[in-house]
Amino acid sequence: MSTTREPVWRTALSGAQILFVAFGATVLVPLLTGLNPSLALLGAGIGTLVFQLCTKRQVPIYLGSSFAFIAPVIYSAHTWGMPATLGALASASFFYYVAAGLVKWRGVNFIHHLLPPVVIGPVIMVIGLGLAQVAVSMATGKAGDAQVVEYGTALSIAAISLLATMLTAIRAKGLLKLVPILVGVGVGYVVSLFMGIVDFSKVTQAAWLNVPVFGHPEFNISAILYMIPVAIAPIVEHVGGILAIGAVTGKDFTESPGLHRTLLGDGLAVNIAGLFGGPPVTTYGEVTGALMLTRNFNPVVMTWAACFAILMAFVGKFGALLQTIPMPVMGGIMMLLFGSIAGIGLKTIMDGRVDLSSARNLCIISVTLVTGIGGLGLTIGSFIMQGISLCGVLAVLLNLLLPREPAR
Repeated sequence: MSTTREPVWRTALSGAQILFVAFGATVLVPLLTGLNPSLALLGAGIGTLVFQLCTKRQVPIYLGSSFAFIAPVIYSAHTWGMPATLGALASASFFYYVAAGLVKWRGVNFIHHLLPPVVIGPVIMVIGLGLAQVAVSMATGKAGDAQVVEYGTALSIAAISLLATMLTAIRAKGLLKLVPILVGVGVGYVVSLFMGIVDFSKVTQAAWLNVPVFGHPEFNISAILYMIPVAIAPIVEHVGGILAIGAVTGKDFTESPGLHRTLLGDGLAVNIAGLFGGPPVTTYGEVTGALMLTRNFNPVVMTWAACFAILMAFVGKFGALLQTIPMPVMGGIMMLLFGSIAGIGLKTIMDGRVDLSSARNLCIISVTLVTGIGGLGLTIGSFIMQGISLCGVLAVLLNLLLPREPAR
């Protein structure tokens, strides 16, 4: 779908859909780390608007809570306390500014040389497939090791939600064609009501107006030095996310508005979120999957999503109502969205005409996929790198260090 002008109500509806997609993950990170979910929504909303300001509102991206910081936040809060952790999270933006400066200095061709299709294709695939277990766990009613919803019930709801989303995306026309995810959520929610697994206790307890209590960051050098290297992971994810959304829209956002601008915008958003008292933000792969499904690439949609997120931070009952959406509903839909991201990575490899009969290319792709999907980790003291960050760095190094094959 083009980015030409469309009715405001339709753009707003699409923005609400994007927030639905990103909502669960955005509030899950603070719930797991002890941070404030309302501040996570506020940070995500304001961070997205700041990102749009830095990128001249050209890139259809929504920023949500970063999963890369879950374990570091828990460790830091236990070791140095939450105020020091918030200061460290705000300081994690330092690496973003360094990366943005390098790109500005060396130019975008430096990035294209560093990240050709044989590198970025499998990395994008890992962004989606690396989350596959999360989607399956949600679809089967599991939260960690706990079975929150009975297995059969959860799987039935997830399957119905997924089927409704797929059929709407494939067969629907007009307005419904634009909101297949909302349709899937709605159908799954109604089924969940009939099955009696929707808990409204949070809605009745929540106030209509809820002014979030802001955090009070303190700047502890030990906590900061511990947290800053963690930013490597979301920076690699950011580059992959920008290239992924570029592959979906058919535009090179590393050229215009420029990767240095997107990195700067993301870094400022991370800084603001930490100062508010929320988790750092990052580009959301599930949003990219939603755009691939809906074909609505209008960046104004993300403006609406950001504004709705800010509004939700202050409307207690609305946020509580969205939290009543059962896990299997979103799990079924995430199975489609995360798979779509993997499809984008495959499309990147195909569009880049990567020769898969080349032993060198096959080595890079194979090791990257297994490292990322397998969750291989590297620990050096208190520094941890695993998943998308490790496989991204490994893919770059393999591409730079493996010898080229002799011409045939």
